[in-house]
Amino acid sequence: MVIQPDTTFEVIERHFHFINPATTSRGTYHERIVWFVVAHTPDGRMGIGECAPLPDLSCDFGSRYGRTVKRLADESAAAGRLLYDKLRNFPSVLFGLETALLNLQAGSLALFDTPFSRGEEGILINGLVWMGNVEQMLHRLSVKISEGYHCVKLKIGSNDTERELSLIESVRSLMPEGELEIRVDANGAYDADTARRVMERLAACGVHSIEQPVRAGQPAIMGSLCRNAPLPIALDEELIGVVSREHKASLLDSIAPQYIILKPTLHGGIHGCQEWIDMASERGIGFWVTSALESNIGLNAIAQWCATQRHTMPQGLGTGLLYSNNVDTGLHISDARLHFSPRTAQ
Repeated sequence: MVIQPDTTFEVIERHFHFINPATTSRGTYHERIVWFVVAHTPDGRMGIGECAPLPDLSCDFGSRYGRTVKRLADESAAAGRLLYDKLRNFPSVLFGLETALLNLQAGSLALFDTPFSRGEEGILINGLVWMGNVEQMLHRLSVKISEGYHCVKLKIGSNDTERELSLIESVRSLMPEGELEIRVDANGAYDADTARRVMERLAACGVHSIEQPVRAGQPAIMGSLCRNAPLPIALDEELIGVVSREHKASLLDSIAPQYIILKPTLHGGIHGCQEWIDMASERGIGFWVTSALESNIGLNAIAQWCATQRHTMPQGLGTGLLYSNNVDTGLHISDARLHFSPRTAQ
């Protein structure tokens, strides 16, 4: 991606506060820190992107992260282009720079010309049910169903396993597969034996898929699970830090998952995620796109790019609406779809 001569970059740290604490098997988030990277041109135009690494998950986060963003942005500006070879190792920085330049070029938050960007149609999404005790999760699930979602994703792995499975079985007894698609995300919570047992139970009640049943970095175990799984497995954390085409090919070939979950902040920005899509498609592996707790600046960029893909499955694009002090980018949810109201970037 070319950078116009004399373009400069500004980096702004911003804190966002969750309306409700967000709990995964790795812990609970109360606050989210992101870095906005703003491209400025000599004629006064600007474009904004979001760099939003997760401290306990991203491969490129460090104590001097803001300075790293500024250094890489300035090096790219001096070169007159995005330095993809160097930025491969900094996926959240790459995503922020890519989308700042796309915003600059487009002159608005509608980064691409699609029916979504024109406000003509929405993107079908899943409803996300965060971890909590079983009673909380059941209540949150009932809210999502009442809001019209026909696909829900449940975060599992932090409660008693039997109680979580019983909850899912109870939901399925009330709503058959044709009425409600259930996905689960374990965030690597199980060992191999527990994962096999859990997947058998989930398959019996028609769960669509399970994300990352065991922790990342165990390709032999994950490959065995994928080859013998009673329901589809989707990789998420397994993709983090896998940046070269050779490494990506090796991972896809050795594990052979049924799906991959793509988060531009974690998995290589738009450039790297497109590589994942192309290589997965060659192997008959499906995918869907999701966000990683970005604010609406990052979520909008992900959604704008997602709308350029051929997708029929529900996507995971609702988490940017979780903050009490979020940025208004024209995103809103209705009828289980994420919609965009076109507007000129300020």
